Amino acid sequence: MGLACLLVFFLPGQERLRQRGPMNTGHDTVACASCHTQAPGTIRQQIQANTRFILGLRKTTVDFGHRPVENDQCLACHERPNDTHPIFRFLEPRFAEARQTIAPQNCVSCHREHNGVRVTAEPSFCSSCHQELRLRKDPLSITHEQLVKGEKWQTCLGCHDYHGNHPMNAPTSLRDTIPIGRILDYMDGGRSPYPGPVRHKAEYVEGRQE
Repeated sequence: MGLACLLVFFLPGQERLRQRGPMNTGHDTVACASCHTQAPGTIRQQIQANTRFILGLRKTTVDFGHRPVENDQCLACHERPNDTHPIFRFLEPRFAEARQTIAPQNCVSCHREHNGVRVTAEPSFCSSCHQELRLRKDPLSITHEQLVKGEKWQTCLGCHDYHGNHPMNAPTSLRDTIPIGRILDYMDGGRSPYPGPVRHKAEYVEGRQE
C-alpha cells in the first residue's frame, strides 16, 4: 500500500505533488518543466560520473536529475529592455563585494521559488551597493546621503521600483513615499503599491524550456 502511494507521486502530470512548496506569486500556471529541465545523460550515467568524481577519477561533478534553475529560465519570461538593475551590471568588478554578500547577479537570490510570495529578499538589500550614495542635485528634502548615514534602507523602495517596471515619479519628501507596510505586503504577494500599469508584462508560454 505504501509503495503504491509513493508511485502516485511519480506518475505523469503529478509534478505538483512533489514540489518543495507553493509557487510564487504569478507562477500558479507555470509548468514545472519550464524551469526544471532534465540534466544530460541517464540517472545511471549521472551516478557513475559523480562516483568517479568522489573517487578522484573525474575533475568535475555533473547535474543529477535536473539542471539547476538559472537566470535564462527567468529571463525567458521576464526580460525587459527598461530594467534599471539588469543582471549584467552586477558582473562589473565594482560589485564584487555585493556578489559575495547577496549575489544580485542571480534572479533566485531575491526570488527563491516555492515560497508562495513575490520577493524573498529583505527590503534593506539596497545597502549592499549604495553605501556611498551621493547625488549632486538631490531632489529629496532630506538628502540620500543623510538617509544612508541613518541606515534608512527601508525607505528606498518607497520611492524607487527596483526593476523600473512601473511608471512613477520619485517624491521629493519622505512624507509622500509609499509606506513600508504596503511594500512588504507587495513583496509577500499582495497588490502592487506602485502607480500605473506595468511597462512590460511577463510573457509565459506553457512548457517552454529555453
